[in-house]
Amino acid sequence: MSAEKQNIYFVGAGGIGMAALERYFLAKGCRVGGYDRTPSDLTEALAAEGVDICFTDDPESIPMAYRNPEDTLVVYTPAIPGDHKGLQWFRSNGFEVVKRAAVLGRVTRSETAVCFAGTHGKTTTSSMAAHLLTQSGVGCNAFLGGVLRNYGTNCLLDSRSPYAVIEADEFDRSFHHLSPTIAVITSTDPDHLDIYGTEEAYLESFAHFTELVVPGGALLIHNDLKLKPRVGEKVKTYTYGIDRGDFHAENLVIADGRITFDFVTPEETISGVELGVPLEVNVDNAIAACGGVWLLRNSEIKADDYREAMKTFLGAKRRFEFWLREPDKVIIDDYAHHPDELKASLGSVRRLFPDKRLVVAFQPHLFSRTRDFAPQFAAALSQADEVILLPIYPARELPIEGVTSELILRDVTVEKKMIVERDALVDAVAQSGFEVLLTVGAGDINLLLPQIVDASK
Repeated sequence: MSAEKQNIYFVGAGGIGMAALERYFLAKGCRVGGYDRTPSDLTEALAAEGVDICFTDDPESIPMAYRNPEDTLVVYTPAIPGDHKGLQWFRSNGFEVVKRAAVLGRVTRSETAVCFAGTHGKTTTSSMAAHLLTQSGVGCNAFLGGVLRNYGTNCLLDSRSPYAVIEADEFDRSFHHLSPTIAVITSTDPDHLDIYGTEEAYLESFAHFTELVVPGGALLIHNDLKLKPRVGEKVKTYTYGIDRGDFHAENLVIADGRITFDFVTPEETISGVELGVPLEVNVDNAIAACGGVWLLRNSEIKADDYREAMKTFLGAKRRFEFWLREPDKVIIDDYAHHPDELKASLGSVRRLFPDKRLVVAFQPHLFSRTRDFAPQFAAALSQADEVILLPIYPARELPIEGVTSELILRDVTVEKKMIVERDALVDAVAQSGFEVLLTVGAGDINLLLPQIVDASK
């Protein structure tokens, strides 16, 4: 990849992961442009920051500044179809065209990278680690899959810091481009079977990722995984978990809406850690994040930094985000789109609000994921008192015959359950009489939240 190219064009510029790189290159003084299918709040923000974004794939719409292969690098996301006209034009005219993951790989080879991978948990853990490094004053360049509520962005930049924090995405084997100094693996429950085909192939992809840790680096892996790591001879492997592992919690207390614990490392115990987002799953996440940073062995990061960072961490947007919190009505939005994530999210709500009527509005994400996991989705949703399903959000996929939200609905065991069109969701929620509403899914259900909140007050 040519380092000297000063014009960077992103195909799929409105994706959250792409946005982080766009901001990174803007900070480096590059000219940045790109294409996305539809405008959004994120594309508006990027445009305001200096990204030239267009919304048509007609090659004629590509600005003149990005039409010379000698000085323009083209970056694309795997979510862009191969027949995209703009992408085809770049390829046929001799441009250097690379995946987003390859650019992230370049960053990991120029900085000391802490990379967080896993079916779920990687956004929260990488965000916690980035917040810890930032608030400690050590700093980092962070490329995250969610907008941090502490900072209002998914990209933290610090030209002084030698560290990068990367959310390592297994989709399309993107994380195989990385060269981690510290790799953290949170979970390996099978997903993206449209890409991998089998659980064995999915696990093999993670095993290959462990081989990429650089000599002298470290792997931190949750102790409940099926994965068999294949690290190099000069790479140390550590385990973590809530109650066991090289890194774990002791004296865990969950009471009065607070969670506190002592963070145990191989060499020291940091007492009195409190979570700013008091969810039980975040104990695991905090141990992974703090463990990954601890393995950097940076003496500038003190025990008080760990305590302060975990207490002040507000979470990423769409990760168990409260939109309304009143005595009689609560609305929470969550990005969960895998059955295990959905199960954990509903379980957390039940523990926080055990006596309240819980309504879940779920938008399935991808036809293939719905086909592969419909019974598991139904089992997770059956923890609620009422279930409202939206049609499947297709994202990058074309419809699959016979695969609809009905596959999930038929196995949901609660009495009150329904499928509604997206434009009918606000009314359906208003009529549900919820005490706690959980909107969930990786599609665009969150865009309806302002209307839902207004209708619920």
